[in-house]
Amino acid sequence: MGTGGLLPAQSVDAAIAFGGVSKRFVRADGSELLAVEDVSFAVPPGRIVALLGPSGSGKTTLLNMAAGLIAPDTGEVGIAGRTGSRIDWRRIGYMFQDDRLLPWRNAANNVALALEAENTSPAERRRRVAAMLALVGLTDFALAYPHELSGGMRSRVALARGLVTDADILLMDEPFARLDSETRSAMHAELLSLQQKRGLAILFVTHDAEEAVILADEIVVLSARPGRVRRRVTVESPPPRRARPEIYALAQDLRAETGGEAGTA
Repeated sequence: MGTGGLLPAQSVDAAIAFGGVSKRFVRADGSELLAVEDVSFAVPPGRIVALLGPSGSGKTTLLNMAAGLIAPDTGEVGIAGRTGSRIDWRRIGYMFQDDRLLPWRNAANNVALALEAENTSPAERRRRVAAMLALVGLTDFALAYPHELSGGMRSRVALARGLVTDADILLMDEPFARLDSETRSAMHAELLSLQQKRGLAILFVTHDAEEAVILADEIVVLSARPGRVRRRVTVESPPPRRARPEIYALAQDLRAETGGEAGTA
């Protein structure tokens, strides 16, 4: 890129950094779809950044780039100052919109799944799974199967699974979208508490302006497709932020900017 120094994606001060990334997809009919274009921003260590924008603005595409599931066509993605094959993917947990729990596995065994892929010893798996279930308040439900758990409990199991590898970076793709309002509020508080305890860097995708301002330290607002950074908003109020007038005023502003698609948290 001819910068003469560190590329934006190689910033050692960022947990996640996007440096001028663009991505095209080829449709079934052979036509091309430009999903995101020239996107640059960073997620600092120990901070929460929300991606907010209308449907089709490339939020999940950016999340999948950060996870290494897809590669940008141009630009680079850096994780803790490393790019490409130098990235330590074990640092990253991913929480999807669906909890994706395996119905034939109990809560403990669902959490252990990520450790099995790393060939962790059985004793170490049991120790780390027990610690994570305790952290999310599910020790007493370790042997419960997904159909025996509430929506909020299932989300906690998915959260524990995303972090059991000792990840310090968490990617979240609208993980609470299908929860009712009361459970969703409880999960927001749970996430903020866990983030403070673990010092996590979180990149959180949402359509919901209120959810973004309640959770995030910074909000990256994306345009309609192709997704570009329209603006970046720093949320000054410290958590907890729910029910503060200035927070709802900011949410109203962001909702209008994203076409009124954001709901209420």
